[in-house]
Amino acid sequence: MGQESQSIIGGIKVIYSRLGEKADFAIKRIVSSDRRQWIVVTSDRDIASHAWALGSVPISSEDFLKAIEKKQTEKEVFYEDDDEEYGRPTRKGNPKRLSKKEKAIKKILSKLRWSGSGSRF
Repeated sequence: MGQESQSIIGGIKVIYSRLGEKADFAIKRIVSSDRRQWIVVTSDRDIASHAWALGSVPISSEDFLKAIEKKQTEKEVFYEDDDEEYGRPTRKGNPKRLSKKEKAIKKILSKLRWSGSGSRF
């Protein structure tokens, strides 16, 4: 009963933490132990920082929801400039050019497609 469990819902792997284990710890453990690029849906800054540090891409819950609610079109899904979820440091250079993190988020969000049965990558 206290085992970690998984299910696939609409093409998305959902992982449930072990009984008594905090979800934050489970997310960090999974991202740390499996050295591949994960798409981590979270609005928690600590988890987002951890994911970035290990080469994964965190997507805010709000941006993820917007992406899967969008009907499949040829329009590109853009990262919202006014979203201060992960904080934007002031930087030098072209203000219209996206940072590496913003490009990674935009790339992941553009891959999400809504179909009748769920999201696909």
